[in-house]
Amino acid sequence: MRRDHPTLVALRTPHSRGAEPIGYGHPHMASTRRRRRSRRPRAGARPKPHRSFDPRQVGGLEADAWVAYYRREWLPFLRAAVALTRHTFGLPWPSTLYGAWLVLRANQLWAPYPDNHPEAARATMERFYRLVARHHRESFDPHRASELEVEWWRVHRVHQREDSDKDESALVASLTALYAYVYGVGPADVAVAAEQRALAMRYSDQWVEEGCDLASPLIAQERTALVRSYAGLLAAVHRV
Repeated sequence: MRRDHPTLVALRTPHSRGAEPIGYGHPHMASTRRRRRSRRPRAGARPKPHRSFDPRQVGGLEADAWVAYYRREWLPFLRAAVALTRHTFGLPWPSTLYGAWLVLRANQLWAPYPDNHPEAARATMERFYRLVARHHRESFDPHRASELEVEWWRVHRVHQREDSDKDESALVASLTALYAYVYGVGPADVAVAAEQRALAMRYSDQWVEEGCDLASPLIAQERTALVRSYAGLLAAVHRV
């Protein structure tokens, strides 16, 4: 049975055969009447937590979330989502727990096929992105971010279930659009992150096709690609 991937770019999880992840930007500042002088970072200033994550840690956590998602093991998925939200977005614990629940709920709304609830999933992810934007004082529009998030879920599901070829360009483009918008960087800066995430989904899709065997070497390949994806994302967004 084909399922879809979970999501968080917010958690930036995969979506397709059943849902998408955790799935997870730096907002463009609104123009002001007076031009402000650019300020140099204060001595000792550090990037915000959502721009200074550990790629190995969060890549491994997302791989765990994908495995739990496709096996429909919602409690393990929630545990992975909590850890992933905490270490990817650097939210305080109350917001981490609430954010992880939002990601779980959005994935549950998206997961059924073909009768899922895309608009409800999008609205739930909008609440998640509003939480992140408010805490880190980012200026992106949570509504637009949620649209881009659910759009890559849709593209992934179509690619999994309906595409006869192996062209992943539409999936890579949708991921690139989300990363570039949320983190406020150029598309070229996040190209590696998007390409490696798409590769991780390819391994995950194959794993699902083969029966979701926990002993499969595809899980390790998926994990490696996710780590590379987060490393590429970190290189693009790690700044004060």
